[in-house]
Amino acid sequence: MISRQKSSSSRRQFIKSTSAATGSLLILGTKASGAIQGANDRVRIAVAGLNGRGQSHIAGWSKAENTELAYVIDPDARVLKNSMKVLEEKASQGNTKFKTQAVSDFREALDDKNVDAISVATPNHWHSLITIHGAQAGKHVYVEKPMSHDVGEGRIVAEAQKKYGVVIQHGTQKRSSATIAGLHRMLKSGELPRLKIAYGYCCKPRDGIGHKPIGPPPANLNWDLWKGPAVIENYHANYHPYNWHWFWETGNGDLNNQGTHELDVARWALDDDQTHPIRSMAIGGRFQWDDQGKTPNTMFAMAEYPNGQMVFFNVRNVNYANYERQVMNEYYLEDGSVIVEDGGYKIKRPGASKAEKLDVEPGDVTPGGNWDSFIAAVRAAEPEMANGTAQEAHYSCTLGHLMNNSYRLGQEAPFRIDAAPFDGNEAAKQHFVKLHELMRDGVGVSESQAKYTVGPMLTFDPATERHVGPFADQANALLKNPNNPGFRVPALADL
Repeated sequence: MISRQKSSSSRRQFIKSTSAATGSLLILGTKASGAIQGANDRVRIAVAGLNGRGQSHIAGWSKAENTELAYVIDPDARVLKNSMKVLEEKASQGNTKFKTQAVSDFREALDDKNVDAISVATPNHWHSLITIHGAQAGKHVYVEKPMSHDVGEGRIVAEAQKKYGVVIQHGTQKRSSATIAGLHRMLKSGELPRLKIAYGYCCKPRDGIGHKPIGPPPANLNWDLWKGPAVIENYHANYHPYNWHWFWETGNGDLNNQGTHELDVARWALDDDQTHPIRSMAIGGRFQWDDQGKTPNTMFAMAEYPNGQMVFFNVRNVNYANYERQVMNEYYLEDGSVIVEDGGYKIKRPGASKAEKLDVEPGDVTPGGNWDSFIAAVRAAEPEMANGTAQEAHYSCTLGHLMNNSYRLGQEAPFRIDAAPFDGNEAAKQHFVKLHELMRDGVGVSESQAKYTVGPMLTFDPATERHVGPFADQANALLKNPNNPGFRVPALADL
């Protein structure tokens, strides 16, 4: 495990080095991108996946200092053509950042020795495999959240980073927040009472996706390349371009979609020596929409770590009158204090009538936001400078995978306040009750007709990254998804 102390030291040393060198940096010696020796050498980037976040990647790298967009990659010929049309227009105006080639297969870009990095904005089921192949090709990788589609491939990514020495930065932008880093330092240093529960929310309104018939993929889409490692029997139009999020073969639901950002912040707040939880469970359902999606639109999940600290998580996507959007974190401290996000941080202490502003000194992150911090780490050839390393990403993504896996093993139960026992955890029960009441009274879910899916309490061994105890066999079967021939995530021995 990369220690935070070492990571902080690397960041401070980088800032000192760049100041002393007045923009010229000569830090070499890793296995990747040895040609990037100074600030005058361009970082040439390939962007894989051009819908949604892919366009944000193109915009981000276009604004980053001294970068070049070398390739854009997508198996959808129409999307690829439209993206190139925009980039060619910019190039025609003399913008030298856009000497860009278009390819449908990312492996063509990895074969180009002049490419320094690949930026991954594909569907989730591709994230780890492209990252692993990128590392093996000596390319640095910026990979969207979640870094992994399952627990097993996340471990392979973390080990590939170690073996090949590349920078891998996770697309959890809040890792670049000096304010969040500062708050977490206060929680861990004793300046604030000790953290008991980190509680993340992914409550943003979405709509149902309806039902799309099974049929042939459109002529512009290379379906075999799009699905790649994902074992999918038939095509339907809800897979492409966006709604793949709501199917287990390709996505991870909103818990490990938008929720990955808040899950990562919650786990970041825990004591530094905590890696994986030892227990996790989830309860929820897909209410009201009656559509083709499989992942829950409503969920309450909990995880307990070896030191007794806990992470709770709340997914609530079904819209209703007076919907309260919450994409945020709360912190429950051992003395009874609660820290909330409200245009900054506020703390309500025991016995206080209202919350007070919490002054937070900036913490230690690599400067430049998520885009320029990655470029800085690449130039320095310092993987530990990444704001969200592969190892940290693996721990945070696994947290979500374990919660999801409990849900996937769940059994139906009546839609009632007492649907889940939470093994006697009163704090979890109280927070679940709040969600239940919102769904019952706000959304209008019927207590007499609806059903919850109640997942079992799973136990997990952080050292072996395997489940133990009740339900272990079923849960371990979900740790690694099956892959199609030709697109298999390599085993550790094959890295």
